[in-house]
Amino acid sequence: MNDVSASHRLVAGAPDSPVILHVPHSSRIIPPDVRSGIVLEDAALERELDHITDSHTARIAATAAERCAAEPWQFVNQLSRLVVDPERFPDEREEMLAVGMGAVYTRTTHREELRLADHDGQRLVERYFHPYAAAVTDAVTQRLAAVGRAVIIDVHSYPTERLPYELHGDGPRPPICLGRDAFHTPAGLLAHAEKAFAGFGGTGVNTPFEGTYVPLKYYGNDPRGSALMIEIRRDVYMSEPGGAAGPGLGALANALADLVDMASTPGAVCP
Repeated sequence: MNDVSASHRLVAGAPDSPVILHVPHSSRIIPPDVRSGIVLEDAALERELDHITDSHTARIAATAAERCAAEPWQFVNQLSRLVVDPERFPDEREEMLAVGMGAVYTRTTHREELRLADHDGQRLVERYFHPYAAAVTDAVTQRLAAVGRAVIIDVHSYPTERLPYELHGDGPRPPICLGRDAFHTPAGLLAHAEKAFAGFGGTGVNTPFEGTYVPLKYYGNDPRGSALMIEIRRDVYMSEPGGAAGPGLGALANALADLVDMASTPGAVCP
């Protein structure tokens, strides 16, 4: 995959839909030249991908989109987060640098060596991170221009048991974690997400992961951009760490479609 534009894809939704389903961590693909900078042997790398990949989340998003009254847009990362993690800050603002997991990871989920200490991560940031960020920003800009608002729903999953890399993993691990931002997550959007996902055994807010993704151009300054992160505990829909999806996937897609339909209704996500 040499074409940087092929490292992510925007799937068009309904022209009047404000919703973007953002799926940043579902892929296991690592280009060969990027793989050469990773020190793990093939079997160890596959195990790491099992732990770090939000498996089947692109399928959850796509299935949900098909079931919506107005199909949302989908922005999907086509590469593994072991290439770059598009949801990190690319500089010293990123707290995950403390465990070697900034925009370009140097350590694994178990805090073992992933790349050599002197690895030049800036090359990957320039090649993949910045173009990805620009493309997401453009997608949001297009929704703002077309509809006057944008609603980003960030689709993730997380392991049932805490992994060593987690900085804030000592809190509750509910079946559904809802990541909210004080500025960008309206109360109505959060409340409907709690209702939509109530049937999976409970929801929690900002535990064990908090916040949500908003392009930096709009972060903290444009209330027309709403956002919410959905973190699905993996035992709800798949065998861990990196196994097949189970029947829970369809029910999750229905819940996500319900949330999208609500978010697509004018006025529904006002504070």
